[in-house]
Amino acid sequence: MLSTAQLQEFQTQGFLVLRQAAPAAFCEQVIAYAEQQLADHVLPIEYEADTRYPGAPASREAEGGHTARRLLQAYAREPLLAQWATGETLSAPLLQLLGEGALMSQVHHNCIMTKQPQYSTATGWHRDSRYWNFERAELVSSWLALRDETIENGCLLVIPGSHLISVDAKQLDPAQFLRTDLVRNHSLLAQAVPVALRQGDVLLFHSNLFHAAGKNQTAATKFSMVFTYRAADNLPLAGSRSASLPEQTL
Repeated sequence: MLSTAQLQEFQTQGFLVLRQAAPAAFCEQVIAYAEQQLADHVLPIEYEADTRYPGAPASREAEGGHTARRLLQAYAREPLLAQWATGETLSAPLLQLLGEGALMSQVHHNCIMTKQPQYSTATGWHRDSRYWNFERAELVSSWLALRDETIENGCLLVIPGSHLISVDAKQLDPAQFLRTDLVRNHSLLAQAVPVALRQGDVLLFHSNLFHAAGKNQTAATKFSMVFTYRAADNLPLAGSRSASLPEQTL
């Protein structure tokens, strides 16, 4: 259970790290599963080429085009992953943050992130809520570090407290990424901090928190398992992608 101080930290900073939430043996089991799924090309998989991010392979047919970025639909892939997504380790703190009846989305995140060497791309500053459709931009994502996460292998960077601030359209590019070339944004970007994680640590973060990630500059793939949750009264908008798959109650 989260302490009063932890709850306050999440409310003010927009993120919270739960140290050693998962045992190393579990993390290694998930990594072995993910590696086999990648080797067998078990769909659905998002590839770096699909992102169209700067530096990504131009297409799946280009060099590095079959570098996987995410194993999608994790909840439905394997009971081991589903049990983690809705099990007590996550449900206890999430129910404190979101209230009874909180649900897990199968549309957003619901994946194993696979930031690989050489062809992995950096991710610009963004809020996940930019492309989600709920009554309120107040969801919470859980990010499990399956291996250590550092600046060198592309750990998440966050801007503490940025879930509480307003930005206007001129501060964002057409894809809704925070513009780094805009002087007006420099003071905000200067507040960024890396969130280094050890294997088994969980990062909980608000869907309106600005975050980014660098490239993986090491020789080993960085694996992370990510799921997203909403409060019972924060409904996905009817007819939107956010409402397109059944949700799972915690």
